[in-house]
Amino acid sequence: MSSSSTTIGSNGTTVSQTLLDTMNGTSSSSSSSSSSASGTSASDMQNTFLTLLVTQLKNQDPTNPADSSQMTSQLAQISTVQGIGQLNTSLSSLATQLSAGQQTQAALLIGSNVLAPGSNVTVSSGASSSFGVQLANDVSDLQIVVKNASGQIVNTLDLGAQGAGVVPVSGWKPVDSKGNTLADGSYTITAQGTINGQQATATTLSASQVQSVVQMSGGAPGLKLANGSTVALTSVASIL
Repeated sequence: MSSSSTTIGSNGTTVSQTLLDTMNGTSSSSSSSSSSASGTSASDMQNTFLTLLVTQLKNQDPTNPADSSQMTSQLAQISTVQGIGQLNTSLSSLATQLSAGQQTQAALLIGSNVLAPGSNVTVSSGASSSFGVQLANDVSDLQIVVKNASGQIVNTLDLGAQGAGVVPVSGWKPVDSKGNTLADGSYTITAQGTINGQQATATTLSASQVQSVVQMSGGAPGLKLANGSTVALTSVASIL
């Protein structure tokens, strides 16, 4: 018997070592056999196994028949590998379709005003742009601090107890802590929430108009906003 083939039965039928390895679930110690096995698809391995199975059944020793349960188990394993490969292909196709659907949904938002993570508020002619806060948990007290371009606190809005989720703030009259109307310009906001005296997670949201749709890293759709920022479609908290 050579290192690359094996004779089965009395009629001298010769099969390759690769076929035997496929049936027995073993691997050859030689690097060439390992390289060949690694490049074989599950479908090819299944066909090879069936060829070997038929050959062995034709040439088996009647007094020592092949272990049919082991053959069936090995065949099932090969089928499982093939099924996993087909499943991965299907999932990749589904992911592509979902991404295309998200791009379409994102395009429908062009021209709309949305609340997305941001800290800028614009004041013009005695009115302010909409803003809000996104809370991960219910808070016993929520405060929004408004600062001018110099970083000075001009007002603090106390919104009291708020539930988890998006807390929009619209129609706020932009005044300072003394009731004086704020000058036109850009202001920044920060949020402070408390739960039983402990600080809670609070993300500020700014309103801006969607100008275009872009592709972000990883292929996910993103929105380019009028305020100059780009946010992921999934980070949009509210559509105004």
